[in-house]
Amino acid sequence: MDFFQYLGNKRLKKESPLAYKLRPKRLEDIVGQDHILGEGKPLYNLIKNDKLTSIILYGPPGTGKTTIAHVIANVTNKNFKSINATIAGINDIKKIIDEAKFEFSQDGKKTILFIDEIHRFNKLQQDALLPSVEEGTIVLIGATTENPFYEVNKALVSRSLVFELYPLKQEDIIKIIDRAITDKENGLGEMKVKIDEETKKFISKLSNGDARVALNILEACVYSTKPLQDGSIVITQEMVSNLSSKKVSLYDATGDMHYDTISAFIKSVRGSDPDAALFYLAKMLESGEDIKFIARRLIILAAEDIGLADPMALNVATAAAWACEFVGMPEARIILSEATIYLACAPKSNSAYLAIEKALEDAKSIPIKSIPMHLRMASHGEQRIGHGVGYLYPHDYKNHWVKQQYLPDELVGRRYYYPTEMGREKDIKEYMEKLKKEDSN
Repeated sequence: MDFFQYLGNKRLKKESPLAYKLRPKRLEDIVGQDHILGEGKPLYNLIKNDKLTSIILYGPPGTGKTTIAHVIANVTNKNFKSINATIAGINDIKKIIDEAKFEFSQDGKKTILFIDEIHRFNKLQQDALLPSVEEGTIVLIGATTENPFYEVNKALVSRSLVFELYPLKQEDIIKIIDRAITDKENGLGEMKVKIDEETKKFISKLSNGDARVALNILEACVYSTKPLQDGSIVITQEMVSNLSSKKVSLYDATGDMHYDTISAFIKSVRGSDPDAALFYLAKMLESGEDIKFIARRLIILAAEDIGLADPMALNVATAAAWACEFVGMPEARIILSEATIYLACAPKSNSAYLAIEKALEDAKSIPIKSIPMHLRMASHGEQRIGHGVGYLYPHDYKNHWVKQQYLPDELVGRRYYYPTEMGREKDIKEYMEKLKKEDSN
């Protein structure tokens, strides 16, 4: 590095955001994530002993994914490369792999490759990493805000340890704020910043567990506040509130919180808890979730979890989906609310779901030679070869029902649908049992 490059780096660091300047350089300086980075935990030991295998770090923004990678870069004896999937391409990957192979052949050193936002790579780009990860030439560190089990190549996931990072706790955010206002080299320690505990807690709540958001708020407050006569800068809740008019939401309509929230929503409706279901519905709507996505999930739930216990549920869900498309937001929230409450309060039965699953299993695994002759199409003279012969027309019999074989010979006696005692299905069960009882008489 020449003198001018050195000066340039110093100036860049000075002008960098507070969150960047305060990024920990040692494992011990990382705040939070004790479930994976606490002393003695697997990831802690792997980093500390420089025995890291390929890993994928996933969690919301500002929870420390990139920080962990930079700490690893500081402590490892391996070569360290870093790229961002939003701007890197297949040629960048191939270049790093070729360099890694050459360096390994020269000195036996492996290369750690950190890929930020790895979910942004397409399948071809992710596949290009597989051979090198498989043979160990490259130790992969992938960072993503998306659930890797959905968004990252399954082959890569299977070859990596997956660690989930959680939003930082309030005490973690406060610890980071305290570090920021006392650190004289990288933080605001030279500026005599004064901030009370309640304001720190307020920033923590606004940040929603994102350290970067908390530090951005703090930095904005400091540089937008006029110092007092003694040179101190006092940060108040009012200042913070003025700079952050709306609470930052963790929900990302394409991210992991998206899957968790819709899962909680569906499970609350299935569990007949309309209040919990309405909360998760409100959370999705407030965060800009696609109303068509919510409506589709309600239609599926109506068939899968309510079914014939209340056949109207499917009609309500389908009508709600059409009405939301027709009306749009914000009024669609009322339609979705009505449908959610109806489905949550409806009697539940998954008999239709279980029935088709069992039937599909037989359809895949049991060879059927032929459809019974009396059930076959009997048009165009096919009766002459036995098609349709012997079929009993149910409407010609009492209760419009007559006993005859419908299943193929291989499945005679097989049963798929078992009506429950729930709601309308209880009537169905009684009716079917009545038909069979009259036949036996």
